[in-house]
Amino acid sequence: MLTTRIENRHGGGVPDVHVLWDGMPFWVELKVSKTNKVKLSPHQVAWHTAYWARGGLSFFLVKSLSSSYIHLIPGSEAVDLVQKPLSEVQGSMFAGPAPLVDALRAVIFDHYAGVVGRGPRS
Repeated sequence: MLTTRIENRHGGGVPDVHVLWDGMPFWVELKVSKTNKVKLSPHQVAWHTAYWARGGLSFFLVKSLSSSYIHLIPGSEAVDLVQKPLSEVQGSMFAGPAPLVDALRAVIFDHYAGVVGRGPRS
């Protein structure tokens, strides 16, 4: 696995980390939440929504300080993540990193298994 931390001081909504896992790329936005809400910029919402709509794979990884859980939320849920409490957004919740990595691996492999053989996206 190759991970690259992106330092983006100019906005634009590009996520914090680019990951290449066994040839399968995806992006991760890192967040910490003290409450049941996650703060996102309009640029972040737009980036994840557009990327996901074009077949890209992205996630929000949210560390909840109030519960100590780690939430893995698909980028497709960016609008809900802004509008709803964290507890009501579609995603998965983990007590530690090991089960998170196992679940993330399954999601990534399932996503790319569905892409293989479809040909170029239009």
